[in-house]
Amino acid sequence: MVGASVSGLVSGLDTATIISQLMQVEAAPQTLLKTKLSTEQGTVTNLQSINAKLAALTTRAEALAKTSAWNQLTTTSSSDKVTLKAGATAVPGSFSLTVGATATTIPAGDGTLASVVSAVNAANTGVSAVAVKTDAGYRLKLTAGTSGADQTFSLQTTGGASVLGMTTTPGTDAAITIDGDVLTSHTNTFAGVTQGTDVTLAPGTAAGTSVDVSIARDAAGVQASVQSLVDAANDILTSIDTLTSYSSVTKKSGALAGDGVVRDLRTRVLDTVTRAADGTSLSAIGIGTDRYGKVTFDTAKLATAYAADPDRIAAKLGAAATDATPGWAARLQAVGKLASDSGTGLLTQSILGHQSSVTALQSSIDSWDLRLIARKDALTTQFSALEVTLGKLQSQASWLSGQISSLPSSSSK
Repeated sequence: MVGASVSGLVSGLDTATIISQLMQVEAAPQTLLKTKLSTEQGTVTNLQSINAKLAALTTRAEALAKTSAWNQLTTTSSSDKVTLKAGATAVPGSFSLTVGATATTIPAGDGTLASVVSAVNAANTGVSAVAVKTDAGYRLKLTAGTSGADQTFSLQTTGGASVLGMTTTPGTDAAITIDGDVLTSHTNTFAGVTQGTDVTLAPGTAAGTSVDVSIARDAAGVQASVQSLVDAANDILTSIDTLTSYSSVTKKSGALAGDGVVRDLRTRVLDTVTRAADGTSLSAIGIGTDRYGKVTFDTAKLATAYAADPDRIAAKLGAAATDATPGWAARLQAVGKLASDSGTGLLTQSILGHQSSVTALQSSIDSWDLRLIARKDALTTQFSALEVTLGKLQSQASWLSGQISSLPSSSSK
């Protein structure tokens, strides 16, 4: 590369500006490539944004397509002293129970003296504990909060074993009565009272307390899951509309207006609602479309339909039905896989194609950088040579002028 030259010292021309203007002409093909690169990069960004929304839609659809998503249960209890835990195998139902007794247990940590002292004091049973130092070592001292014969107490494990080597008396099990049958437990939790359901009593629950409990399908959870899927579907539909529509205000089309893959994706998402595999409509159970091409959700219709036949709704909106007809969530999941599978997805392939185009354009632009640098060096050299040549000619002209001026003049007589 030649060094910088002094512009127009001899010719008076602004050669720096001339070279700059000539380089703009020379760089026109590269400028076009940069415009194409910017467009391709924008396309990749927009496609990746749609793909991210599609991934969110597919994830929610996959979750709702699982049978377990429709087996969620809620539990209720007429007393805050009795709680239920419904496991995976629990079934809806209700029953009443009467508390006979609660088990009083204190978790003693690792069984050391310090742990026992801490556990007793934290249990708030009306008994305080302290470790007292003696010549033989530390001893556990227990003190009732009030005086009197009624404050007699003992320290024992739930199995009746000794604590820190002391002799103890057996503990009392917790007990509840259901339909005349008495159930006992070493702790305040009764496992498997009904299929997959555990009952836990709060410490100190009064004997004779009657409680009504129930296990029911989680209708609110189903509503929330379906709403989430509807929102995810509309989110991607809205994004596609924004990127492919024409604005009569700006007189411009969206960045992906001509992208057939994206338009096809929109159609496929909406078809999961309007074209059920079994030929039936989802509108009767609350899922439909509006005139803007968006998914609608009537929560009241779904609530009514779910209360009447939860298994049917689970089949139509979630997992495959008994006749292997895919539910709505399963159909959406299939659309997501078709579009964004890492190997064969239509949207994935489109993104990869545009990314390849970006790489090729960037390579061409880089090549043009080298070409333009060489061209600028050549122009600079040419104009520098022009200045040198003009300088020499100017020197020769000055010398000739001097020579002519020094010639003797002749006069006529």
